[in-house]
Amino acid sequence: MKNLKNLAIFILAAAVLSSCGGLNKMVKEADQVSYKVTPEVLEMHGGEVDVTVDVNYPAKYFNKKAVVTLTPVLKYEGGEKELKSLVLQGQDVTENNKPISFDNGGKASTSNTFGYEDVMLRSELYFSVTAAIKDKTADLGDVKLADGIIATPQMVSKDPRVLTFADHYQQIVPEAYVADIKYVINRADVRKSETGKDEISKLNDVIKQTNENERLALKGLEISAYASPDGELDLNTRLAGQRQKTAQTYLSGQLKKSKVQIADELLSLLATPEDWDGFKKAMEASNIQDKEMILRVLSMHSDPVVREQEIRNLSAAFEVIAEEILPQLRRSKFTVNMEKIGWSDTELTDLWTSNPDTLVLEELLHTATLVADDATKVAIYKKATQVSPGCLRAHNNMGSVLFNMGKVDEAAAAFKAAKAIKDHDIINNNLGAVALKKGEVAAAKEAFTASLGAGADVNYNLGIVNIIDGDYQSALNYFGSEASYNAALAKYLNGDDQGAWRTAANLQEQSPYRSYLLAIIAANQDKPDVAIDNLKNAIATCGEPQWMKDRAKNDLEFSKLFNEPGFKALVE
Repeated sequence: MKNLKNLAIFILAAAVLSSCGGLNKMVKEADQVSYKVTPEVLEMHGGEVDVTVDVNYPAKYFNKKAVVTLTPVLKYEGGEKELKSLVLQGQDVTENNKPISFDNGGKASTSNTFGYEDVMLRSELYFSVTAAIKDKTADLGDVKLADGIIATPQMVSKDPRVLTFADHYQQIVPEAYVADIKYVINRADVRKSETGKDEISKLNDVIKQTNENERLALKGLEISAYASPDGELDLNTRLAGQRQKTAQTYLSGQLKKSKVQIADELLSLLATPEDWDGFKKAMEASNIQDKEMILRVLSMHSDPVVREQEIRNLSAAFEVIAEEILPQLRRSKFTVNMEKIGWSDTELTDLWTSNPDTLVLEELLHTATLVADDATKVAIYKKATQVSPGCLRAHNNMGSVLFNMGKVDEAAAAFKAAKAIKDHDIINNNLGAVALKKGEVAAAKEAFTASLGAGADVNYNLGIVNIIDGDYQSALNYFGSEASYNAALAKYLNGDDQGAWRTAANLQEQSPYRSYLLAIIAANQDKPDVAIDNLKNAIATCGEPQWMKDRAKNDLEFSKLFNEPGFKALVE
């Protein structure tokens, strides 16, 4: 019995020693474990960082009874972030983790995704590795996996384009005044009952005004005389000619009485013997029985004699036609063609200063486009909203100016007022721009997608959203062939260094971000001097030079330059 007890103690001691020895061996030979990180340098895309670590254990390393916990930890100045652990077990462990063979070794993989924060720009990813055999534990050390985090997509210029409605102002507006006198059948004399009509009296006044009002310009005066299409063609031809002469005589008398002289080239005369066009229009507007049949006759026959005969064959209908339609066609028509001359651009801006209350809606909307000062633009559009509260253009355009002034909340209120009047793609795009400025990317994307009918500027805005989302090919598709800083950035992020350089280098608009991007591309192309020159320009032109220095100093895009004296001097 005593021997059996001693044997049990020996076995237990051997097991303990074996366990400790197993952990010690794993600690001692930890450098035999290999790790592969994808990507080798951590990158941020779509606001998140994805990382995959593959672990490879050699044969005769992983203790059969051990449980190994590998915890990824991102370390950065002022803090660290612990990620999801990978737990592995030896082949004799009965827990529910991935087993690794002692004899053959084995592989395991773990993936993590975490949200990016600015403090993580200069950071390092480690595995904190521990092993345990029952209640015994050992620290296998911290293993550096990768540097991080490249966050170049952050450099996207969040400058969504807001859209405006065009004004309908025309300085010169063509106008025409039309009046006519009617004749008795087979007669051409001008009757007093006709010349006394209000429309003829107004005709005389209109002609007089074109001569006296400097804001009206007479462009032409037409006299068109007609005969109805019934009767003989010879008679109708003669009647139309006579009616033209009597109408001209009447008009000449009126011009002489008003002391208005009309240049010969402004007067045109026309006589139409049989007014079939007028007949057709009058028929279409009537409720005459057999109307459709008569219109078919007109479409089927071009010979006027045949037309008239076919219509006369519809005796009942022809009686109504003779009473209601034909008298309207025995006429002479006067047409005064003129141009109404509005305020010039200079006059409009002067009136805004001296007497803004005289300006009507379209004049106000146009005047706002003539001034350079944004505050004045807002004041003019505000006046337009007061003159016409239901004009969505005035509200929207005021919002666009406010947005470009950086007054995003005021702009949002103006856009919402416009949308309350009418839903429109332009307004939805602008509300999307507000959402993007406020960091509401999903809402911005929804608004832009709903307003694609507003044109190419909406595509540009969607391109910005797709850069933020990390979908660089889609961003390029939306940008199309238009060159812009954001298009150049999307090309770089999509792996097209050469295309990105060409686009950015050829931009007429200079900006610190453009220079910074050129510096990044040059650094990755092993052109340190070019990179430093562009970075120097970026810092010099940046409104916050220290911020850009700090960014560059911690930006792993410039890791190849970190030990360059020129780079160090620039960012310190």
